[in-house]
Amino acid sequence: MDYESKLERVAVLGAAGKMGSGILLLTAIEMADLSLLPENRGRTFAIQAIDMSFEGLAGLMNYLRAQVLRAAEKKMVWLRSVYADRADLVENGQILQQYVFDVLNIVRPTIRLEAAFDCYIIFEAIKEDPALKKEIYKKIDAANPHKPWYFTNTSSIPISELDTDAGLDGRIIGFHFYNPPAVQKLVELISSGKTAPELESFALQYAVKLGKLLVRSNDKAGFIGNGHFMRDALHGISEAEQLAADMPLYEAIYMVNKVTQDYLVRPMGIFQLIDYVGVDVVSYIMQVMNPHFPGEELHSSRLDSYLKLGVRGGQNSDGSQKDGILKYEKGKLVAVYDDVSKQYIPIDGFRESADKQLGPLPVSYQPWKQVVNSRTKEVIFAALFAEINSMDTLGSKLAINYARRSKEIGLQLVSDGIAQADEDVNTVLLTGFFHALGPITNHV
Repeated sequence: MDYESKLERVAVLGAAGKMGSGILLLTAIEMADLSLLPENRGRTFAIQAIDMSFEGLAGLMNYLRAQVLRAAEKKMVWLRSVYADRADLVENGQILQQYVFDVLNIVRPTIRLEAAFDCYIIFEAIKEDPALKKEIYKKIDAANPHKPWYFTNTSSIPISELDTDAGLDGRIIGFHFYNPPAVQKLVELISSGKTAPELESFALQYAVKLGKLLVRSNDKAGFIGNGHFMRDALHGISEAEQLAADMPLYEAIYMVNKVTQDYLVRPMGIFQLIDYVGVDVVSYIMQVMNPHFPGEELHSSRLDSYLKLGVRGGQNSDGSQKDGILKYEKGKLVAVYDDVSKQYIPIDGFRESADKQLGPLPVSYQPWKQVVNSRTKEVIFAALFAEINSMDTLGSKLAINYARRSKEIGLQLVSDGIAQADEDVNTVLLTGFFHALGPITNHV
């Protein structure tokens, strides 16, 4: 079965979620574009948008309508060519609305898993729960006569484990989109030892058509992205806990978050990133990964205690940040959670004293937005780290320790056979996490 034929019948599981909705959007547009080609006019393309929530599916359709219109506006020349035989489509607005209709017309929102029973490809973006994923794969596979291919968006579970336990016989591949899928260029591709060559070939073609940057990760829990992030987060938590011997933990968290954002020139500090992903999600990913690395302790009792107190983070349905370890107002940090008083402590009440303890920022410091796309960022970082290494402040010491640990984690991913090369680690952190500098090329 060729590329177009495989894409005639597709299902997305978890379609109304933040990852599933993006995967659905990209795939629906690709399918609609194929359907508009003259050679495919006789084919019927349909994508089953499967989720448990009617409300979520209603929101999904509104999201799709807005995003497809934006996508259409960027390819007006092509749309004029494919609709050239439509005498009723003259004005740009008419063409745009027709394209939105054509894309949405192939989407079938449903709460019924049975909708996947006649599909050739299943995109899975449900909860990061191995048992749940395997149960659903088995249910679909038992009722689907087509021996479908499974594209799992897992960011931590070994593909070989899912394949073996669900009895898929090589019909599954790890295709880990980064959040948000419609914007992020990066995809981690993970094949197991049994992944069918034709499935991998299709995945490569699909990635090219979507304009994605593929980085291959070997099939070990956490892969490259979470392999680095989870260990990076544990280091940040540990540094804050050590500082808390001499100050309240909430001040220590503020300080480590500031150092990881400002001194290391990242888009957000480590505790902001934990909140962004979700305290519960980070904790659960560590739980999934931990049994696969018996020589390490990939677990945080600190995160456990936050969850018991109801501190979860994550994002609202409109994409805004929920309060987690940090409290946010209009996207800005305003307070840090104190697990002693069980309330948020305003940053303005201790910022001055905390910043004084850290010491002044390096003179050569530039914010992330100015550095990330600079053509001279290597020169900028060389000067920054030279200055940091010459300073004798708490902030500089924390930054050096953090950068060294980040580099050590990256090199470990390569030596453990998870990443195939240093450059792959750098690419994932630069592209998937928007770091301005790859961890293995930092100047410490």
